[in-house]
Amino acid sequence: MTDTYRGPLTSPGELAQWPMLKIVYRTDPDKIAKLLPPGIEVSETANVNLTIYNLPVKEEPEYGILITVDATYDGIAGEYAMGYGIDQEAAIFISLLKDGQPKFPCETTYYRLGDKVTARCSHQGYTFVEFEGLSAEEDLLDDGGLERHEWWVKVSRQVGGEQGYDFPPHVVHVHGKYGPGYRLAVNGKLTLRESPWDPIAELLPMREQISAHLWWPEYRSRDVTLSGALDPDKYWPFIDTISGSKWPGYLGGPIPKKD
Repeated sequence: MTDTYRGPLTSPGELAQWPMLKIVYRTDPDKIAKLLPPGIEVSETANVNLTIYNLPVKEEPEYGILITVDATYDGIAGEYAMGYGIDQEAAIFISLLKDGQPKFPCETTYYRLGDKVTARCSHQGYTFVEFEGLSAEEDLLDDGGLERHEWWVKVSRQVGGEQGYDFPPHVVHVHGKYGPGYRLAVNGKLTLRESPWDPIAELLPMREQISAHLWWPEYRSRDVTLSGALDPDKYWPFIDTISGSKWPGYLGGPIPKKD
């Protein structure tokens, strides 16, 4: 370690300062458009954003992956959350019911050993995301801080199975502010694998890997608020999703494949 190192210094085994692995790749705008409910629009960029992490939640480690796509709502450019795959079952259902946060069960392996960075995410026995790389130079792209907007949808179907709602679809606005933090670039390769439970490779194919880095964020604020309503009739085709994610599904599972 040199005198010029400016990264986080933690006690051995400390969990709270694990970096997030942030990966961005470009896909096709029409692929994103098919997944966005009417009222949420495709942004100028057609990026998919993956955040793989290990964070303390309810005083224990939570491994997970956040999958978002660039999207705009009410004139504000942000990210629409396709899903939060996490390994804490206790946090899945309450998060979905309370805030519309699209969480689902997922097993994540994520570690850094020396300069090597490795991550794998699996659901229902299918590994759908893999990444391997080497940490590289310090990355100062966030030197001025960061403001982030994320979109969820809170909705409750009508009791009894008929078309209708007990609570019609509303957008939930997640507004986060972060300080510069600390970033390290990672030279590595993202691999998307076929999975009926997490069809990222099929529905959001990678055209170009844009960036990968380790990020130790400086948290400043995070507000979760109920925003505007979406058209309930136009939203209905999006009501069936896989597990707690926003992947198109059938009664909570994958859409059956036709032979």
